[in-house]
Order: sequence, then C-alpha cells, then structure tokens
Amino acid sequence: MRRTNAVDRRPIAARGWPAARWVSSRLNGHGVLPNTISIAGMVCGIGAGVALAATGPAPRGNQLAWLIAGALILLRAAANMLDGMVAVEFDRASPLGDLYNELPDRISDMAMLIGLGYAAGGNVTLGYAAAGAALLVAYIRTLGKAAGARHEFGGPMAKQRRMFTVVGLSAYMGLSPHAWQPLWGSPPRIGLAAACLGVVIVGCVWTGILRLRRIAASLRAAAGG
Repeated sequence: MRRTNAVDRRPIAARGWPAARWVSSRLNGHGVLPNTISIAGMVCGIGAGVALAATGPAPRGNQLAWLIAGALILLRAAANMLDGMVAVEFDRASPLGDLYNELPDRISDMAMLIGLGYAAGGNVTLGYAAAGAALLVAYIRTLGKAAGARHEFGGPMAKQRRMFTVVGLSAYMGLSPHAWQPLWGSPPRIGLAAACLGVVIVGCVWTGILRLRRIAASLRAAAGG
C-alpha cells in the first residue's frame, strides 16, 4: 500500500486499538511488507468464497464451512487494516501500493459474493449481480478521485459493511439450528444467503448514488459553485 495522507484514508476505528497497533508493530519488526499483507488478505478472501460455495451441496449448508468462511472474511478485514497501518505509520509505502491495495480487494469482493451465490440458500444470479454492484461502488470512488475529489469511502454498504454483513450471515448459518434457517420457493430453493445478497445489492446501489452526489458536490465546490 502506498503512503496516503490521513484525510484520504478509509476511516477505521480499530486502527486505534492497542491490539491492532501491537500486531502492526510486530509485522513491521519482522520485515513484513504492506503489499505482502494485501496479498494475504486476498488469499483469505478467495478462501472465504470457496468455503461459502462449499456449503452449496447441502440444503442449508455445511455449518463448519460457514464458520470457516466467516473467519476468513474477518482475517481479510484485518489484513485490509494492517497493510495500511504498516505502510503509513512505519513509512513502508511502495510505488506499486495502489495496485496492491485495490486489485486484491476487488478480487476478494468478487470471490466472496460469487461464492455466496453458490452457497446453500443462495442464488447464482444474485451472487454475480452483487459482485458487479460492489465493483461499481469501488469504481465510483476511484473515478471521483481521478476527477479531483478526495476518496469517498462512505455509504451504507461500503467494503467493511459488505464483509461484516456476510460474516453475520456466516455466523448465524454456522451456529443456528437448521430449523431456524428458512428456505423459500421450489427447488432450487433460496434462503438467507439469497436474502443477504439482495441486501448487498440494494445497499451498494444506494451507496453508489450517495457517493456520486458527494463527489459531484465536492467537484462543484472546488470549481467555485
């Protein structure tokens, strides 16, 4: 990850946690590069997608696979935070940091949401639609930055919220009795995974609209009205 000024970083409250500072310090002390952390996060994201898809053969899914998916998404979220902390706070930025910061996130998002489409109770079309919506949200942010606005990270279904929405579903599916996991319609039946994808899609559309409005307002203000 490249060096980024504080105003243009994604706001993450957990950066201030003593545990996060300790881990980032240890990673820096062992010479772990921010780009390596970014790649590790992508591996976790891909693994989460595979684990989600692995729940598909059973009507309500393999509960262990759900829990593995949730754990891997949390590890991806931690990597997304730690790569920036090591890069910025320990001045370990790389000229290729933007590439390592953005591309692994996009791959991870696609793997997670498409995997959820193939999960038990999921819907493949909704999975691909959610992945496309997530890509669009990220594209709007980078487009705004290229146009001269600052990075716009806000919105109800930004990256962290997408991850934690799927983590919440994975925890519920992995820990709750099958009787508490509804299925609807005729085979192939859909369930909470499809509902979660629907929430992600609607949230991403709304997030995209909000970001476009904020970016437009910022550019107008910079141009003097």
